[in-house]
Amino acid sequence: MARGYEPRLNRVASRWALIGVPAISVMLGSMTVLIPQVSVLPLLPPFGLLILLAWRMIVRDLWPVWAALPLGFFDDIFSGQPLGSAMLLWTLVFLVLDIFDRWMMWRDYRQDWAIAGTLVAVVQLVGLAIANGSGGNTNAVVLLPQIIVSILIFPLMVRLCARLDVLRWTL
Repeated sequence: MARGYEPRLNRVASRWALIGVPAISVMLGSMTVLIPQVSVLPLLPPFGLLILLAWRMIVRDLWPVWAALPLGFFDDIFSGQPLGSAMLLWTLVFLVLDIFDRWMMWRDYRQDWAIAGTLVAVVQLVGLAIANGSGGNTNAVVLLPQIIVSILIFPLMVRLCARLDVLRWTL
């Protein structure tokens, strides 16, 4: 059979692609803080958290709740936050999303966007409180542009994860 004409029905995708593609995309999102940038205000959204939320909104049963711990640990290493803050906050985000999944059986895209935007804002503000509690001194108003950019860029992250979802089934 010619290349490209393999049957696509009843095909079993590889196990590493089904779990590896989402995990690697979240880790690459967490590593975007390594991109050199010069700005007065923090505008770079937390791509790791946005991609994690996008994957969780697209494929609800992709990860168990404990999967947020190692991914949050990886984010803590690169983000500069106190170690354990993303581990705690991302796990709490997964727990809140589990509650929403039980409470709202079917959700619209706009509801997913509102839930994700609220969770991103809360995670960033609580992360700032944790950083301030460990010796930082930053006003919460400084995070406002970053929160707005994060909420506005979330649909693009969902689109990216949807494309990666197609890719992970073809690998």
